[in-house]
Parts: sequence; structure tokens; C-alpha cells
Amino acid sequence: MPPKRHDLVKLAGLLFALMAAWYMGCFFATVIPKDTIVVPIANLQEIVKKPVLKAPVPKRQKCDHWSPCPPGDYAYRILSGGGREKLAKICFEDDLLISEQKGNVGRGINIAIVNYKTGKVISASFFDMWKGDHSEEMMTFIKNAPEGSLLLMVTHDDGSTRLKNSTKKLVEELGSKQIWNMKFRSSWAFIAAKGFKLPDDIQKEKINHSDKRNRYGGWPAEIQIEGCIPRNLI
Repeated sequence: MPPKRHDLVKLAGLLFALMAAWYMGCFFATVIPKDTIVVPIANLQEIVKKPVLKAPVPKRQKCDHWSPCPPGDYAYRILSGGGREKLAKICFEDDLLISEQKGNVGRGINIAIVNYKTGKVISASFFDMWKGDHSEEMMTFIKNAPEGSLLLMVTHDDGSTRLKNSTKKLVEELGSKQIWNMKFRSSWAFIAAKGFKLPDDIQKEKINHSDKRNRYGGWPAEIQIEGCIPRNLI
């Protein structure tokens, strides 16, 4: 059956459209510079790229607190030693008062005394409670702390073997509730005020006894206390 007239018209129209598209393509390829095509395509690729979202770097807080203290408050963080190699640290207002880096940390009970009004360290020392008789020295050190002082204390290794009851009683009078529970290689951290009272809602003391089942095999595991102290207590 011969093709109908309208079919021939459609075919002719299709061929004409193809010829026109080919011709126009050749014409634009000749007339339009290559760069004007490549650049918009590159720009389009940049637009459609999925943006990479990066989490903001957390702002470091004083003494490595997770959250900042209220404006004007002192920040403190006390970390006991852990195992044989991890030594104790006492940080106050982002200043390491006692640490391995400063070379003033040792076995026994480490103590830093801070002037509450200025926030500056008055003195810092450690008292070996395993070798030698240093309990009396520690008691004298505490007694010599002036009124209006903060006392920050922490153990490394053993802080109890040669700690005398008279020294324990003095620490108890400063507010410690755990000093009489100290055992061989107990980890202990404590902060106290001399001549004024610290707020009830801050972390003041923590103790943890050595355990052969912990990751240090009988050596003490580290503990820490931290908090913020208002500056208007006295």
C-alpha cells in the first residue's frame, strides 16, 4: 500500500528539522568561542557540588573544662596519678600549679596553696608518704597557709602509709570527709578553703581505692574533680 500523503509530509518535516538542527549546531560551533561554553559548564558543576559541612572546632576552656565557668569565677581541675607513669596534676585558672611538665609532682600527697583574692599560687609541694617521715612537714605546710587561701590536694601512688593521724585530723578540719578512709595507693583529690567556706554545690573531694582488677593491675587508677569557684566569697 503506497504511503499516505500526510505521512510523507511528517517524514519530510522530520528530515527538515534534523537538517536544521545539524546546521545550527555547526554554525554555533564555528561562531561561539569554546571558552564561553566551558566556563559556564564549570560554574554549573561548582553550583551543583554538595557542600561539605564541617563541625566548628570546640573552644578550649580553662583547665580543659567541658563547659566554661560563669564570668569571673575561678576554674579548677585536680587529677590524681594513674598507674606508674601518669602523674598527678593541679590546674587553677588554666595554670598548671603542679604537673610533670613543671617538674614539681611526686609520690605521696601533692598540695598547692592559692591566694583566693588574686588567684595566684603561693606555694606548691609534695610529701612522700611511702619513704621517709614527711607527715609532720605536710602538717606544717598546711598550717602555714594564710587565711583566705585555697588548698588543692591530690595523691600520686601511695599517700597513706606514713600519713599520721594528727595530719589526717588537720585535713578533716578543712572539710575532708574521706581522709580517714585513705588506704594503700588510694587515689584522692580534695579542695578546701582556709578562713572561709566554699559553696556546697561544687565538687570538693573524691576517693577511689586501688584494685588489682583495674587496667593498672593494683596501681591506683586516676580520678579527678573540677568546678568553678565564685570570687565573692570573702
